Amino acid sequence: MQRTRKLTAFAVALAALLAVFALYTRPDFLVTLADQIWACF
Repeated sequence: MQRTRKLTAFAVALAALLAVFALYTRPDFLVTLADQIWACF
């Protein structure tokens, strides 16, 4: 049970990191993110 929980947590963390990496490889996402951050000021 403990091993399954640890493996599931690792898989979720890995999926989140891969999703963030995939977004940062898209230049249009970076421009949109920069525009949204700049709009806060």
